[in-house]
Amino acid sequence: NRAFRIPTSCRGRHLSTFFCSARNSFPFLVICPEEQQRGQQRARRCEKVNQRYTLDFFIPREVIEKTKETMEALQKRNAAIQPSLAIIQAGEDDSLLEMNTKLARRIGLKVTQVCLEKECSEDEIVKEVLKLNEDPGVHGLYLHLPPASTTSRVLTALKPEKDVEGISDLSTGCLIRGDLSTGYVPPVISAVLELLNHFSDVSLEGKTVLVLGGHGTLEVTLRCLIERNGMVAITSHWTSKNLKSEVMEADAIVILEAGNMDLPPNWVKPGAVVFSCDPTHNTGTVLLRVCSSLSIIHSIWLLFLLQSPVLLFIQKNVVHSCTRWLQERQYQPWNLSSINLQPQTPVPSDIEISRAQTPKPVDQLAKEIGLLPEELEVYGRSKAKVRLSLLDRLQNQPDGKYVLVAGITPTPLGEGKSTVTIGLVQALSAHLKLNSFACLRQPSQGPTFGVKGGAAGGGYAQVIPMEEFNLHLTGDIHAITAANNLVAAAIDARILHESTQSDKALYNRLVPSVNGVRRFSPIQISRLRRLGMDKTDPASLTPQEINAFVRLDLDPSRITWHRVVDTNDRFLRKITVGQASTEKGQSRETGFDIAVASEIMAILALADGLEDMKTRLARMVVGTSRGGQPVTAEDLGVSGALAVLMKDAIKPTLMQTLEGTPVFVHAGPFANIAHGNSSVLADKLALKLVGQDGFVVTEAGFGADIGMEKFFNIKCRASGLQPNVVVLVATVRALKMHGGGPNVRLQTTELLEFSGCRSNLRKQIQIARLFGVPVVVAVNVFKTDTQAELDLVCQIAKECGASDAVPCHHWAQGGRGCIELAHAVNAAATRSNNFQFLYNLQLPLVDKIRAIAQQVYGADDIELSPDAKAKIDYYNQQGHGSLPICMAKTHLSLSHMPEKKGAPTGFILPIRDVRASVGAGFIYPLVGTMSTMPGLPTRPCFYDIDLDPVTEEISGLF
Repeated sequence: NRAFRIPTSCRGRHLSTFFCSARNSFPFLVICPEEQQRGQQRARRCEKVNQRYTLDFFIPREVIEKTKETMEALQKRNAAIQPSLAIIQAGEDDSLLEMNTKLARRIGLKVTQVCLEKECSEDEIVKEVLKLNEDPGVHGLYLHLPPASTTSRVLTALKPEKDVEGISDLSTGCLIRGDLSTGYVPPVISAVLELLNHFSDVSLEGKTVLVLGGHGTLEVTLRCLIERNGMVAITSHWTSKNLKSEVMEADAIVILEAGNMDLPPNWVKPGAVVFSCDPTHNTGTVLLRVCSSLSIIHSIWLLFLLQSPVLLFIQKNVVHSCTRWLQERQYQPWNLSSINLQPQTPVPSDIEISRAQTPKPVDQLAKEIGLLPEELEVYGRSKAKVRLSLLDRLQNQPDGKYVLVAGITPTPLGEGKSTVTIGLVQALSAHLKLNSFACLRQPSQGPTFGVKGGAAGGGYAQVIPMEEFNLHLTGDIHAITAANNLVAAAIDARILHESTQSDKALYNRLVPSVNGVRRFSPIQISRLRRLGMDKTDPASLTPQEINAFVRLDLDPSRITWHRVVDTNDRFLRKITVGQASTEKGQSRETGFDIAVASEIMAILALADGLEDMKTRLARMVVGTSRGGQPVTAEDLGVSGALAVLMKDAIKPTLMQTLEGTPVFVHAGPFANIAHGNSSVLADKLALKLVGQDGFVVTEAGFGADIGMEKFFNIKCRASGLQPNVVVLVATVRALKMHGGGPNVRLQTTELLEFSGCRSNLRKQIQIARLFGVPVVVAVNVFKTDTQAELDLVCQIAKECGASDAVPCHHWAQGGRGCIELAHAVNAAATRSNNFQFLYNLQLPLVDKIRAIAQQVYGADDIELSPDAKAKIDYYNQQGHGSLPICMAKTHLSLSHMPEKKGAPTGFILPIRDVRASVGAGFIYPLVGTMSTMPGLPTRPCFYDIDLDPVTEEISGLF
């Protein structure tokens, strides 16, 4: 009874004649209540006649076999993959599930069922659809619902790539337009077309197919596909006056809806085939009439019920969906469309240039570079977070080429590393058509409103929209501020409560009884383990163990954790907290840092995933107990909450340049007390996306002696990545300054004739070559530079060991002005690379500090203060001696003296203090006085920043 049921009254000659006459066209299973066994015997005999179709389902065997072959091919590519169909239905009827499951076993699919209430609401259906849309283990959705429940809202909620019924508006529109690669052909139509092909003895081209009783999208789609297969489609209804003539002319008839109507057998011409797509069709009556007319054999017509073939084609679509799903997760070549740039002379202000260019929608950019919709979290029109699941999807994809942009020792105004980075990727992607990604640091609002202004690049080498880049972005720095200050609040609260409560009272509050039961939280279990207590029952702790558990005993004078704010506020450098009477005299001196100086920012930049970030957050040392033991964020019980606050911040933000090339903006740690590079995760994601022949260009803060050295010795150790090329940015004005020339603001046109002009450039090239990486010098051109000066700088760079040196006009021309640099970088990336670290991590801390001082800065030796020596001994005792070194010194000189330009020698580098960022994973010696909270100048940048209340346009940013 899988295909159709013959009434008991239809016996004898009529049934036998019908069966035997039909067997040459197709075999099928005929079951009468009293003749089931005899029918099965006839079916088995008939199976020998024709092997193309299964007996019990009326399904072409080759469709099953091809689907199984596709399944096997999928599982060869990914053994863990199993295509899955989810059925959403109203009511508890399991018959459809049973039929699908039986067929799925033969193919290798998984079928699940979601049973809603019979009278379920539209909201309930949409909720389940959206839930299954986001389930990566489900590759197809089958809505087994009453027609009234399949509303427009339900169909719109259905993800097109999981619409294996082909009922969504997108699928229908694509099929009608002729696009068979986007949507899915409705299974009913697939079954009709498949059986039409198999049951026709001659070519179908030019044959007439009558579509009867249908309406809506199914009828339109079927008609379009019939005509696309070379047949003539006619649509009609049961009430049509010309129905008889239309039926008699048809070579095939497809009944979409029958109701109580039947076709008289004598209307159907000999050899015609009839398909019923209506599950309510009264097939017994029709077949009885057919059997009654079999005295004339040539008048036979066959009625196919399509329920079982429809299920097969649904499952075939599921396998196809899974194939697409796997294919999409492979690396896809870029289809990047660049935005045309029309530079003007003179060059307008940065914000005018940014506003004149309309960025592509970020979801379009993401699609062009191979990101999947589920890997994107869109923030407005022009920026989006990218999920880390991309790394799992492309884990087998070879990395692209890795380029670091560093600089010579800068002037106070900077030398344009960000603009060179952006100009280079614009040239590589938009002009040389090589996939490339820029990875930049997120700027702090302190300098934006203070003295430096924005950090989106400049001129025609910018990230756009530049106001969004410079202000808030996607809230990462705000998340860091919230997390950092939560730790500070936890510290002071714990000191207060420990000072005012007994051990028992503390224990009762830290491990409260809920419904008469005490339980340790997971983070408290971790603290017990660190204390050497292998217990899980709160009632089993002894008084001594309770004391050790509840008392952190933080020494207020040895707390190293500061609060942070993302503003230049000099009056917060040193403050007193806890002066209210409610704090019971627990006041102490502390201070604020700028948000990007927080250790949490450094952790964000170095973490390679959520788990790693959570581990690093837990081991952050916030102070020392009176007993001399370090106290961590995990001891405070706050590390899990920090991970929650940072869970979105760990995802890089996708933006674009003026020419529509992709940019990741992520993290921005201070380049003095931290390493000053964008995040490891942004680089890793970009290296996978660009492909083996693409380029990822990232920058290091300050000069090569600081940012580049830390990039190699800290970031590359954390990431496991190795750069292919270093681009060293130099300017005529900086070389004049290092050669003893006038102040940077006094631009002159004389040649670089000062004796020391080349010393700093030579030294920075030597520093890069210490690590075995080829160097290309990019001379950032200013409008005051002469051609003779530019030629001389390029000549000096090559003489000092650079593989190439080229002038760059990206500020005035965009990517076109950086084409020569792009060619030079591409050539250098193909050369041999003997990358090596400067020091072995197992060396003593003092020796690692000395190696940097002597080989990078040019010092004769180092001098440790008593405090620095004591700190080094303490960190060695705590097991931190194998951490890398992050030197905190001025960026305005290779030495510790800002006024010493060029390449000073013969000096002793004084180390006044040594501190540890245990969570981030480095030791940072302090050379001289280092401020972690900038102040505002007399005339800050905010004087020029304003908002038009009508247009909401921002002015004054640069």
